[in-house]
Amino acid sequence: GAVRGAVRGAVRVLCLAALLGAPGAGGTELTVELPDSDRRCFHQELERGIKFTLDYQVISGGHYDVDCYVEDPNGKTIYQETKKQYDSFPHRTEVKGVYTFCFSNEFSTFSHKIVYFDFQVGDEPPILPDMNNRVTALTQMESACVTIHEMLNSVIDSQTHYRLREAQDRSRAEELNGRVSYWSVGETLILFVVSIGQVMLLKSFFTEKRSSSSGTST
Repeated sequence: GAVRGAVRGAVRVLCLAALLGAPGAGGTELTVELPDSDRRCFHQELERGIKFTLDYQVISGGHYDVDCYVEDPNGKTIYQETKKQYDSFPHRTEVKGVYTFCFSNEFSTFSHKIVYFDFQVGDEPPILPDMNNRVTALTQMESACVTIHEMLNSVIDSQTHYRLREAQDRSRAEELNGRVSYWSVGETLILFVVSIGQVMLLKSFFTEKRSSSSGTST
């Protein structure tokens, strides 16, 4: 039992060392503010045959939608979506040059948007040396490392998704709280005006009755 536990511990240490030492694909994560009737574009120079993935999601503003399109170096539109809340676009480049991807809020006149995007470039390298060129099956330790690596990637994606959902829900809650506050202030003002109107109306009834009584006695 002790020997088996020590072996498992060693396997975990080796797997973590391999995962931490493995280089990852290059990428950029940004959260940008997109004013109303505005557009933001980003540019990236890429070689031919390189894979890239664009993930984006609107965190706050309006109906949580945005226009997005991607152009290759020749000006050809390879991706275009209108009024999307979130999406993912994987692509492998066919020509070398500067690729452009833009987020547009030009269809909105009043609402500002906050957009999160993750632009990943390149294929993820293998976590083990010569893994793609091996002719023999993976050992138990190597298989465990691959499984852990895939699970960690899944955890990272889930954390990013839930973090964005939390930010979006918080924005909606703050917006709803503001609307409720304005509605409460409006109701208070209406009740105040109605109360004053009722008092003035009742006062006018008594004034007319008193005037009529004075005229009759005379």
